[in-house]
Amino acid sequence: MDTRTKWNTKHKNRLKQIEFPVANPRLKNLSLYLHGGTVLDLACGLGGNSLLLARMNYQVQAVDISEVAINFLREQAVRTQLNIMPQECDLKDLNNLSWKENSFDLAVITYYLDRELFPFLKNIIKEDGYVFFETYYLNSQNENQGISKQYKLEPQELLKEFRDWNVLFFEENEQEGRQTIFARKVKGKANHDPISE
Repeated sequence: MDTRTKWNTKHKNRLKQIEFPVANPRLKNLSLYLHGGTVLDLACGLGGNSLLLARMNYQVQAVDISEVAINFLREQAVRTQLNIMPQECDLKDLNNLSWKENSFDLAVITYYLDRELFPFLKNIIKEDGYVFFETYYLNSQNENQGISKQYKLEPQELLKEFRDWNVLFFEENEQEGRQTIFARKVKGKANHDPISE
């Protein structure tokens, strides 16, 4: 089964189980920093984060490989009259990603990992813009989680990757097997005093 078919099937099944997609709770908790602008929601899935951010006055570009997810989010954007532009896109094909340098105030990626996107991601964020990134990471409690190691971060990998940014929040939750970072792009040397739960 190819990747697109796999995700279409997963999202069809999820739509049978949920009434409405839910935004990431850690992203919600960081709302004091989120004041609108432009946002890119990569691997947006059914759009819980996109819908939250559009309600916070962001112009949202939401991309995902699944046409099922994108069609659902498109319907939700029309129904709620929110400023969301859903687009079907395979993030593995970097040549098809046409966003310009310094064009987004915020980028969000949850539970998707392709390390080749790191330089691209850093490039598209405006100075003083933010990145919110959360996905699985390798630790002793989640070794048998059913997710390939290639899709898991190394311990503190996001902290190292965004070391030149002002890290405002960083957490490794061993029980849930996830790593989360919220960081601001700044000129010069960054301050590394992250808020942790």
